[in-house]
Amino acid sequence: MWDLQNLFVRHAREINRFLRRRGHPPETAADLTQDTFVRAMTAAVPSSCENPRAYLHQVARNLSIDLARRERRVEFVHVADDDFLGIADASPSPEHIVYDRQRLAIIDAAIRELPEKTRRAFEMHRIGEQTLCEVAAELQLSRTRTWTLIRDAYRHLRSRLADEASK
Repeated sequence: MWDLQNLFVRHAREINRFLRRRGHPPETAADLTQDTFVRAMTAAVPSSCENPRAYLHQVARNLSIDLARRERRVEFVHVADDDFLGIADASPSPEHIVYDRQRLAIIDAAIRELPEKTRRAFEMHRIGEQTLCEVAAELQLSRTRTWTLIRDAYRHLRSRLADEASK
């Protein structure tokens, strides 16, 4: 078994220089050097390997090749710090959250204003995700009457939202 601490002290700089000569920037070379010793620590080193220095160089070379392959497959684009700060966040802004909550409160109040049968038909269809036929059967109404109730509910909700928007 190898003394990795001793190997690191003796060969880390040499491995780093080797990787820098292969064209890697200093940060990448440092990362690959560290990865080389992590691989040596976790890998089952063949018992026939008598030259740890050569083994470390081979691992570093393989890591360098793997990195080059990954970078060829994925296009990397450098973005300046100022431009990076301008990239939009996918999460909603606080203003949108407040706006949406206000609209939900309007919808909630408008649903409570609906007549009982209209409200139940709307909630069963829209919130309960029941089909028109299922709602009609449960409320003991025709499909046409059930659709009329649901349509009236939608109109009422749209009208309340429009009223609030015009204020």
